[in-house]
Amino acid sequence: MPSHIPSLAIEATGLVKTFGSNRAVDGVDLRVPAGTVYGVLGPNGAGKTTTISMLATLLRPDGGSARVFGHDVVREPHVVRQLIGVTGQYASVDEKVSGIENMIVFGRLLGLGHRAAKAKGLELLEAFGLAEAATRPVGKYSGGMRRRLDLASSLISQPPLIFLDEPTTGLDPRTRGQMWDVIRGLVSGGSTVLLTTQYLDEADQLAARIAVIDRGRVVAEGTADDLKASVGTAALQLRLGDPTQAPAALAAIEAVLGVAATATPEAARLTAPMADPDRITDLLVRLRGQGIHLAEVSVQKPTLDEVFLTITGHAAEDEEVAA
Repeated sequence: MPSHIPSLAIEATGLVKTFGSNRAVDGVDLRVPAGTVYGVLGPNGAGKTTTISMLATLLRPDGGSARVFGHDVVREPHVVRQLIGVTGQYASVDEKVSGIENMIVFGRLLGLGHRAAKAKGLELLEAFGLAEAATRPVGKYSGGMRRRLDLASSLISQPPLIFLDEPTTGLDPRTRGQMWDVIRGLVSGGSTVLLTTQYLDEADQLAARIAVIDRGRVVAEGTADDLKASVGTAALQLRLGDPTQAPAALAAIEAVLGVAATATPEAARLTAPMADPDRITDLLVRLRGQGIHLAEVSVQKPTLDEVFLTITGHAAEDEEVAA
């Protein structure tokens, strides 16, 4: 990275936005390292889109401050807009014209000549797997194709910072996976991505760091592993070949691991908190020595779903009233 580019792509302190009596964003702090995917995780209405709108100079903050690559979003909005690309939850392309015509329009709006806009548009359509549909009216595109076109159009100026506001909303699993590959490619190419999502697996897969936002506030921040570790240790799961051996297996777990395990009602599956992974081998040796047959052994880390539920008291998919 050139020395003149700040190490932080985004630095926001105490951002506030109110709509009447509703405090949609209530003192958000963000530090987004350049050259990474940074996830902002939260349910609908948590304040994610409003936060992005302020960072992208689309809304003026009512309080706090924010800088994009060192440039203040309020005092230097024109500079900030040259550094960013924004893709919203729903496609902003014109469905009546073709994919390449949409790309040319976006390029011309950004100051490119017609020839340069067309060349860049064709290059991006190829990169996003849309070359064969370049001359087809966008109204005939599938939902996934339109989302990819929308993302491609936001990249025609090759911005160093890209805001992706729930980019995979409504996509099928295959197309979501393709979009994940595209996002990874953006970072490999040197861009920084701020990704808002309500899909916990998406944040887990893509983001180097994650801010959990709820009711307009950042309630937790860190890597996915940091957040998972904050709510507890991994769990050891055992499935018994003979459910009648459950009492003996539970006793062995308590004796070796020093923790109490739980059993499913049919007593075939046992779960125990795993504070010391090195003791698992000792437990397996004990169970084998006692003639307790295991049909399955696995270790389950806490999920981001559990993190969100523990931190906020409700699931990530819950709807909120906030804007």
